Amino acid sequence: MDLQKVILYYGFTPLEDPEAIRLWQETLCRTLGLKGRILISKHGINGTLGGEMSALKRYVHQTKNYSGFKTIDFKWSDGAVDDFPRLRVRVRDEVVSFGAADEIKVDLNGIVGGGTRLTPTQVHELVAQRGDEVVFFDARNAFEARIGRFKNAVVPSVETTREFVHEIDNGKFDHLKSRPVVTYCTGGIRCEVLSSLMKSRGFEEVYQLQGGIVRYGQEFGDRGLWEGSLYLFDARMNQEFGEESKVLGTCERCDEPTSKYYNCSNLACRTLILLCATCATDNQSTDCLADHAANHEPKGELRAH
Repeated sequence: MDLQKVILYYGFTPLEDPEAIRLWQETLCRTLGLKGRILISKHGINGTLGGEMSALKRYVHQTKNYSGFKTIDFKWSDGAVDDFPRLRVRVRDEVVSFGAADEIKVDLNGIVGGGTRLTPTQVHELVAQRGDEVVFFDARNAFEARIGRFKNAVVPSVETTREFVHEIDNGKFDHLKSRPVVTYCTGGIRCEVLSSLMKSRGFEEVYQLQGGIVRYGQEFGDRGLWEGSLYLFDARMNQEFGEESKVLGTCERCDEPTSKYYNCSNLACRTLILLCATCATDNQSTDCLADHAANHEPKGELRAH
């Protein structure tokens, strides 16, 4: 069997017929034996796929043949086709659900009015020049940041991406409007949208981490400004960028350090529980318990990078 990998990617480009793109993409993936998740909207495409490397390379080549997708940055990581239960290709109002479909505008260069893109090296240069004035702003759900985040990052108290608009509209972060703000997320898509929403609301100097945490971790590993583990929305659950990764999370049962989320053992439940290896072997510990469920993030069927 060929070596297996996982790719994650997104591309913002105007799509006149998202349903036609969906049919093409689903047929292509099934032909190549790929599994994973793809969201398509009038704004573009967002996907994570697992499969044999040779099949993924053919997928990338054929997808890039479409003019609107030719500049997509495909990010490769360790993983396999069985990290995903099935192939799901869906058309939605947004490729990442901020609840701002009518506010978001895209052209062939991506999101219109988004923050300035910075490579990982350029982020380090900005911090070297501006020091503690720079604010890292987490564009992910709060539970993801429990196991990994940039040093001293601002982590909004959101359980879903849709809550970000309310968070930045309610004045909670107005004191940051005159400071350099670097938005970041897993693969780049959420921070690209959020940077646009923040700029349109008066944030004066907004940047986005190009390629997201994945690209940053590939370049700097544990030697940079990132701390901890990266949460992943598939069977892998999390990823470290080196052997010296800090453990930021704590077990919800015994407070031991851990970076590992587990699905609730109650099959009717959709919550995630942060557990150490010892507590994870206890069936009672892996049940979130009725009086405890309100404190957990439900697993969504499709998530953004």
